[in-house]
Amino acid sequence: MSKPLLLILGDQLSPSLPTLRQAPEGAVVAFCEVAEEARYVPHHIHKIGLFLAAMRHFAQQLRDQGFNVHYSRMDDADNTQSLINEAERLARQYQCDEIRVTRPGEWRLWNAMQQRQAASLPWKILEDDRFFTTPDDFAQWAKGRKQIRLEYFYREQRKRTRLLMEGDAPMGGQWNFDHDNREPLQPGLSFPQLPMHGQDEITKEALANAAEWFPEHMGEIETFNLPVTRRQALVDLKHFITHGLADFGRYQDAISDQSPYLYHSRLSAAMNIGLLTPFEVCEEAAAQYQAGKAPINAVEGFIRQILGWREYVRGLYWTRMPDYKRENQLGFQRDLPAFYWDAKTDMRCLQRAIQMTIDHSYAHHIQRLMVTGNFALLCGVKPEALCDWYLAVYADACEWVELPNTLGMVLHADGGLMGSKPYCASGKYIDKMSDHCQHCRYSPKQVTGPKACPLNSLYWHFLETHAEQLNRNPRMKLIYGSLARMKEEKRDAMRQQAEQFLASLPTAADYGQAVHTQGYTHEERSS
Repeated sequence: MSKPLLLILGDQLSPSLPTLRQAPEGAVVAFCEVAEEARYVPHHIHKIGLFLAAMRHFAQQLRDQGFNVHYSRMDDADNTQSLINEAERLARQYQCDEIRVTRPGEWRLWNAMQQRQAASLPWKILEDDRFFTTPDDFAQWAKGRKQIRLEYFYREQRKRTRLLMEGDAPMGGQWNFDHDNREPLQPGLSFPQLPMHGQDEITKEALANAAEWFPEHMGEIETFNLPVTRRQALVDLKHFITHGLADFGRYQDAISDQSPYLYHSRLSAAMNIGLLTPFEVCEEAAAQYQAGKAPINAVEGFIRQILGWREYVRGLYWTRMPDYKRENQLGFQRDLPAFYWDAKTDMRCLQRAIQMTIDHSYAHHIQRLMVTGNFALLCGVKPEALCDWYLAVYADACEWVELPNTLGMVLHADGGLMGSKPYCASGKYIDKMSDHCQHCRYSPKQVTGPKACPLNSLYWHFLETHAEQLNRNPRMKLIYGSLARMKEEKRDAMRQQAEQFLASLPTAADYGQAVHTQGYTHEERSS
C-alpha cells in the first residue's frame, strides 16, 4: 500500500485541497516552516506572521480531524530550512514512498518539484482546483487568439459560471460597469472600520516568532490584524458584504490620505492562502445584488476582480513562465528608489501609500497601480527590482498574481500583452482622485520650477524617452499630438526638470539591505 507524504504549502490552507481529498489511510501530512521561503525576498513581518499563524492553526485543525500531521517549525534543530530538502527529509523519516503536493503558487517551486519527479523518492504534483479555471483551461482559451484581453476572458467566465447572468444575457444589460466606478474621493465620507481579530495562544506565539526571527524585515508585529483562521476570514467577508460592497464600486479608484481601506474588501490575502474560496466570495456578492442590497456597478466590479482579473493573471502567469519574468520591453535599468523601503519622501502620495504599506502590509489596487507603480514606470525602475518589492511587502502577494500585475500592467514590460497602453499619469490624476495634493509641498498644477509636482515632468519625459515604442499606439495618439505641439523651450525645461530629479533620486542599492529596517517609528509619524 502506498504511503505518501502529503506536503501542504502555506498558501494551501483549504480542507478541499486535492492533496487532502485524495489522502490514503496512513499518509503523513507535512507542514514546513523554512527560512528560505521567508528570506528569498524580505517579506513584510505581517506576511510572515500571517503564514506562520495560519499554517499552525490549519495543522491543528487537521490533527483534530484525525490526520497524522508532522509540523516542522523553523526553530527545530534538524530543520533543513529548504522546502524541497525538508519535505524529502520527512519522507525518509516516515518511510514514505512518494511526496504529493498541489501545484504551488510560484514557478520556481513548481520547477524544482518537477525536476524531482523522476528521483528515487518521486514527487507527484496535483492540479489546484480551488480556482475557477486551471492553467490548461486558460491555455485552451488563449490558443489562436491574436490578443488575450481580459474582457473577452471575463465574459466567457461569466457565461460558464452563470454569475450575474439572466439566461444568456448579463444582469443589468451590460458586461462591464467600469465607467460607473471612477468617482474621485468626496469630502465627508466615512469608511467602515475593519473588525479587530482576537489572538489566541497559537497566533500570539506565531507572531512573536516572526518578530524574533526576522527583526530586520519591514513592519511592526504590534499592528497585525489579518485573519489567520477560516472563522476570522468569514468575519471579514461578512463585514465587507454588509458594510463595504454597496459603496465599493463608485469609489474603488479613489485614494485617501488617511484611510488605507476605504470601501475595499481586504479579502485577497485570505483567498490567496486558502481560508476563503473565490466561489463563495463571488456568490455572496452576487446575492447582495439579487437581494437589492448593493448596486450592479459595485457587485459586477467586485466580481470582475476575482472571476475575471484574478483568474486571468494566473492563467497568463502559468502559460508564459519562465520567459515572462525576464521581459523588459522598455529597457528599464534603474534600481528601486530607497524610499520604497522607508517612506521618507516629500511626495505626499508616495509617502502615504508606502507608509500604509509599512503599517498594514496593504495598499489598495489604485495605490499600487497609479501611485507606487506609476512613479516606478515614469522613472524606469527595472522590473526585477519592482517585482521583488511588491512580492515582499504585501500580505496578499503570491508570485502568480503579483508578477503579471507588476511586470505587465504596472511597467508595461511585456510590450502590451496584458494592457493595450501603459498606465502612466501626471500629477493631475492624483489631484483628481485623491486628497493628497493639499498636504503636499508640490503643486500638481506646475510642471517646472521648485514647487512643480515631479510626476508632471517625469510623465512627459517618459513619453519622450519611449516615443519610438509608444507613439504608434492608437490609444496614445492624442497625448503624443499634445507633446508634438509643445514649444521646444517648454519641452527642454521639462526634460531638464525630470533629469535633475532622476539624478538626485537615491536608490535602495545606495543604502544596501539596511533600508529594509528604516520605516518611521510611531513617534516620527505622530510628530
